[in-house]
Amino acid sequence: MLSIGAFAQIGQVTHRMLRHWDTAGLLVPAHVDEFSGYRSYDPSQLERLHRIVALRQLGFGLDHITMILEQGVDADRIGALLRVRRAEVEDEHRIAAERLVDVERRLHLIEKENQMSQIEIIEKPLPAVRLAAQRAVVASQPDVAGVVGPAFDAVAEIIGDLRGALETPIAQYENVEDGVSIVAGYAYSGPERDGFEIVELPAEDAAVCGIHLGSMAGIADSWQAIHAEIIARGFVPAGPCRELYVRAVSDDQSDWVTELQQPVARA
Repeated sequence: MLSIGAFAQIGQVTHRMLRHWDTAGLLVPAHVDEFSGYRSYDPSQLERLHRIVALRQLGFGLDHITMILEQGVDADRIGALLRVRRAEVEDEHRIAAERLVDVERRLHLIEKENQMSQIEIIEKPLPAVRLAAQRAVVASQPDVAGVVGPAFDAVAEIIGDLRGALETPIAQYENVEDGVSIVAGYAYSGPERDGFEIVELPAEDAAVCGIHLGSMAGIADSWQAIHAEIIARGFVPAGPCRELYVRAVSDDQSDWVTELQQPVARA
């Protein structure tokens, strides 16, 4: 018999892991002392230990490992699981490669150009949002401010009596032939009312997002940084952009917090 220490050393696993596998019924000791609880293993169990370790190194979880060990080694079953795992590893490799490119680019900015990014940018999915909103089209970007604020005010006048209805103001912007198409409103789960329309913003699998702090007067620079980052990461814009006004209370806009959200796709 092998002590738990000797068994763990040969298998290059920890005592804690062996205890966990024992509790899960995956690798039960050949003998447990009834008085001390001390675990001992038969040398023949090393074969099962090696199989568990090998499957774990391939990235299989305990549920799949248990199924494989209980149902036996079937080439078709193992092949199907390995094909799924291959796809997962390929995806992990792609993500790691993208992160490496991002790290290298940031290092270049710091080491060669002695500067940091103007805005910290992340990638994330966007949820679907149901808005109580108003629509408008303006001829040019400078006209946006004169439309968005009044649109929010008009919708707020209608639904402001509902608890929590004004907590998530969102505007969506899209360049169209006549200028800029705007949807401005609040996340809303209530019924339709006169004075606004229900607009469903779809979920987006991927978006490049950043936080703009302060006045809307400087938001163009933040959007410019976002779009530069989109190109650098190998994306292209994929649909209308959104602005989520996390805090937009003070008249001078000095403490405003706005999340810029641009859905993207691979170039």
